[in-house]
Amino acid sequence: MEPFTEEGTVTFRPPRREGEEIDMTPMIDCVFLLLIFFLVGSIPDLQTAVELPPARYGSGADPASSVIITIADRGGPGSALVYLADGKIGTPLPDDPKAQQAAITAAVRQGYQEGKSSVIVKAERSIKHREVSRVAAAAGQVEGIRLYLAVFEIR
Repeated sequence: MEPFTEEGTVTFRPPRREGEEIDMTPMIDCVFLLLIFFLVGSIPDLQTAVELPPARYGSGADPASSVIITIADRGGPGSALVYLADGKIGTPLPDDPKAQQAAITAAVRQGYQEGKSSVIVKAERSIKHREVSRVAAAAGQVEGIRLYLAVFEIR
C-alpha cells in the first residue's frame, strides 16, 4: 500500500491503540522514594532501640595502657586544636604543625617507655580527615605502638 493516493495527497494511518494498561513503574518508584524519605527522616525511639552486639573481630583499646590524644574543633578558621589528654584538658598544643608533630612524637615515645603500647586518637565529628591523618602520622613515628582511632559526637 503506497502512502500517496491518485490525487497526490498523503494519507495517514489511524494511530494504533495500545492496551489500556497503566504503567506502574513510576508509581512504584514514588512509593520507594517516600519510604526511604520517611525511614531516613524518622527519629528513633530510645526505649525500643535495638542494642547491637559487640564486634567479633575487633578489640577495644585499654585507656589505662594507652596514650590518648584528642583533636577538637577550633570553632573557626585554622587547624584543629590538639590536646595530649582524654578530652579538652589543659592547654592545646601550639598551632605550628612541626611543633605539634614533635610534641606528639615525644609524648608517645614517653608513654611507650612507661609501658603504654597503644595510642588512641579521639576526634570530634566535625574534624577533617587530614587533621586526624596528620596526628596519626606523628604518633606513628614511634615503632612498636598500636594506633586506634575514635570519633565522638558533641551533645
